[in-house]
Amino acid sequence: MKPILTLLCILMSMSIDLAAANAATAQTPAPAQPQSHQAQAPAVASPAREGSFTWHTLADSAGGRRYKLYVPASYDGTRAVPLVVMLHGCTQDPDDFARGTRMNALAEEHGFLAVYPEQTAAVQPQKCWTWYDPAHQARGAGEPEAIARITREVMGSHRVDPARVFVAGVSAGGAMALNVVASYPELFAAVGVHSGIAYRAAGGVPEALGVMQHGAPDPASLGSLADAVLRARGTPIRLVAFHGAADPVVRVVNAGQLVGQWTAGLAAAPEQRGEAGGLAWVRRAWTGSDGRPRVEETVVEGLGHAWSGGSPEGTYTDARGPDASREMIRFFLGGGPGA
Repeated sequence: MKPILTLLCILMSMSIDLAAANAATAQTPAPAQPQSHQAQAPAVASPAREGSFTWHTLADSAGGRRYKLYVPASYDGTRAVPLVVMLHGCTQDPDDFARGTRMNALAEEHGFLAVYPEQTAAVQPQKCWTWYDPAHQARGAGEPEAIARITREVMGSHRVDPARVFVAGVSAGGAMALNVVASYPELFAAVGVHSGIAYRAAGGVPEALGVMQHGAPDPASLGSLADAVLRARGTPIRLVAFHGAADPVVRVVNAGQLVGQWTAGLAAAPEQRGEAGGLAWVRRAWTGSDGRPRVEETVVEGLGHAWSGGSPEGTYTDARGPDASREMIRFFLGGGPGA
C-alpha cells in the first residue's frame, strides 16, 4: 500500500507543479512579471502591533504532532474570541500557508486566534493530509482526531468562544477540513474549502486520482453520505467554498459536487457576479428556512490551483481574484455579501 500512497503524492506534486507553472505563464490575462501579481493583491492593512506566532506540540500525541498558533496582540483573555483552524495543502507547512493566506493579519484585524496543524513529510512524503483514506474519514482515529484534539487543546489554553470555532483548508487540507467537521460536528460552526473535494468522494488512491480530475462518478450519492454526520449537531454546519475555474489539479466539477452535497432543502439566492484583481468571479449562495446564509460558493474565472487573492510570499497562491481569506472570515463571522 505504501508504494501506491507514494505514487499518489508524486502525482499530486507533479500536478501542483504544473498548476503553478500554468498560473505563471498560461492564465489570461497573465502579468509579465511576478511583481505585477503582487501589485494587484487585495490590500490587507498591516497591524499596528503584531501578535505571537509560536510552535506547540499536541499533548500525548503519537510522533509529537505539532501545530503553530497565532495569538493577536489584542488578545488579553478577558473575553472569548473566535478560533480558526487552518489546514495547509501538499508540500506546504504552517508558515508557508500563513504567509500565502495572510490569515494572521486578518486575525489581528478581527481579534481571532488562528491555529495551523502540521502534516510532516515523515507522515506523507509530500506533506498531504490523507483525506482519501477511510482511516482518516471518521471519528475516533487518524488525522481528524489529531486536528480535533489540537482544536480542543487551544480552546483549553485560551478563552475561545465555542460557538465561533471554524476550520478551513486548501486542496488536500480542504478535503481534510470536511473530514474533520463530519467527524466532530459538535466542535465547528462552519468550514471553508478552497480547491477541495466533496466529503468521502473517494475511498482510496485510484478513486482519489479519478475524482480530482473528473469528480465523483455518482454525485447523487454524496448527499446521503454526508447528511447524517453533517447535521448531527442540530444546527447545520455552514460551508463557504472557493475554486478556480481553470484548476488543472482539482477540476472545478468538484466544487459543484461539494455544494450539491450541502444544499439539500436550502433556498438558492440570486447569483452574484463581479471582478477582483483582474479576474471575474461568480458567487452562488443558499439560505436556510430562517433566511440566514448556509452555503456560499465562489468560482473564479482564470484561476488555477492557487489561493485566490493570496500573497506571493506563500506557495500556490494567485494575487489576482477576490481575497479568499477575507471572504471566508466575512462568512464565518456572519458578515454580509462580499465583493
